[in-house]
Amino acid sequence: MTCVVDEDDPFPVDDCLFLETFSQDNVYTLLGEELNIRQVFGANLGVAAPVWEAALHLCRYFGEQSVQLAGKRIIELGAGTGVVGILAARLGAKVTLTDLPLALPQLEANVSANMPSSGWPSSPPTVCPLSWGEDHMNFPSDWDLVLCADIIYLPETYPLLMETLAHLCKNGAAVYLSSKMRKEHKTPSFYEEHLPSRFNVELVHRHDKQNNNIYKATLRTD
Repeated sequence: MTCVVDEDDPFPVDDCLFLETFSQDNVYTLLGEELNIRQVFGANLGVAAPVWEAALHLCRYFGEQSVQLAGKRIIELGAGTGVVGILAARLGAKVTLTDLPLALPQLEANVSANMPSSGWPSSPPTVCPLSWGEDHMNFPSDWDLVLCADIIYLPETYPLLMETLAHLCKNGAAVYLSSKMRKEHKTPSFYEEHLPSRFNVELVHRHDKQNNNIYKATLRTD
């Protein structure tokens, strides 16, 4: 699909989160793949800058449960650094990485840095802007999987995310959501109230020490 960046950002970032801009490169070995991920910390990126533990938990879960990714059509929401989607692409999935426009340069840089020497097994990940509830209708609904890692932390965005998920999953896609369960951000309420209102929801993994849950959800047809 062809993506066009909309410079109007309906989700303002916190300008005080990172007052200075700096980058940090890390190497992650996940499911036998070595990923070089650059995290660019600065006022513009805010929470899109770091590799959050929820993303690593989701990657490891896929390996532990032998979730088939090769050949799947996958879209990741709020991809941030892109670690989850890039791993899926390295394993043979056809991946679209989405986030707000300000996060796209970091995503594109990490995609470029992680191209295998023999080329991508399926195709290079596509990087696109997606503002939940704003332009989700520009995307198709023929995905196999929708991936979400630590994107449940702003209650005012929950209805917008629900609208987006319902559209992306209406042809049968399964959603995997990995979240640190922050009560102060009403993360549990999303999984207890918002998501079950339209989806069948299953808690498939719980990491007590990190207070991280992984859920699998499918759109209800009733």
